[in-house]
Amino acid sequence: MRHDDILNGRKRRPTHPGAILREVVLPGAGMTQTELSKLIGVGRRTINELCRERRAMSVDMAYRLARIFGSSPRFWLNLQQAVDVWDHLQTRRKEYARIKPIKAA
Repeated sequence: MRHDDILNGRKRRPTHPGAILREVVLPGAGMTQTELSKLIGVGRRTINELCRERRAMSVDMAYRLARIFGSSPRFWLNLQQAVDVWDHLQTRRKEYARIKPIKAA
């Protein structure tokens, strides 16, 4: 399997879940980062770092967001996983290219 196959031929970095939260979810809910942090029981800094894409989506945060916004934890975690796979592949692309597939028996 080629690296491009893993990412479905994607040419740009997938959207970070914090960007979705910042650009779509919070404005759609008419909510500030501070209000969200209070409602889900985390610090405002935690939400701010996530929205600024300086923090990865954790399983705990995915459950909290899913609960308050009526989504699923898997939605948030899939967004983060796409970013993680992209970032890691960009870092190690040449190393992975040197690994030759074996033929299955």
